Amino acid sequence: MSLAIFDLDETLIHGDCSSLWSEQMGRLGWVDPEWFMKKDHELMEAYGKGELAMEDYMAFSLDPMIGRTPEEVDFLVGPWVEDYIEPIIFSDATKAIAEHRAAGDRILIISASGVHLVKPIAERIGVDEVLAIDLELAHGVYTGQTTGVLTYREGKITRLMAWLDQEGENLEGASFYSDSRNDLPLLLKVDFPHAVNPDATLREHAEKAGWPIHHWK
Repeated sequence: MSLAIFDLDETLIHGDCSSLWSEQMGRLGWVDPEWFMKKDHELMEAYGKGELAMEDYMAFSLDPMIGRTPEEVDFLVGPWVEDYIEPIIFSDATKAIAEHRAAGDRILIISASGVHLVKPIAERIGVDEVLAIDLELAHGVYTGQTTGVLTYREGKITRLMAWLDQEGENLEGASFYSDSRNDLPLLLKVDFPHAVNPDATLREHAEKAGWPIHHWK
């Protein structure tokens, strides 16, 4: 049994779940939609260039959730996943997961989005195990802060190595699928890196390295 690791945003789904949740918070009346999405797009452009400080994005995106309970948020995330995320799950992604599962591989999603979004999306895709950005709670409500190492760039490796130790697993024969230049550190660490609908930087690297390049729909 080997590990099959998947990024989430723009890899398993055609979109970024954090930005899509930002739109939902606008529909819920938690934020001013025009201003909030303008700021979201600015930060996501920095992400695409590999220039984003993930701490800045998380502080921005979690601010509307300060003082809300996980139960309140989960109650609203569930229908949102069904209405807005399920239609944009790549069918090719679900096929790849099914193939790895049939081969006896252990499936893990590792994402630079908040666990409050990643876990229910993963469950809808049929994946139980995730590593994502953890949110801080105090007195039963969200503080707007994160906790622990952020699963972003090299942070994905740090979190993954800790998880491997905890689970008694290793990276021998592991695969990792991602669309983003930001995941090059982890792609370079696994035996079988896969570029999925890659950005320009990742595509160039994948072509030079001879990595498989997938065009998932």
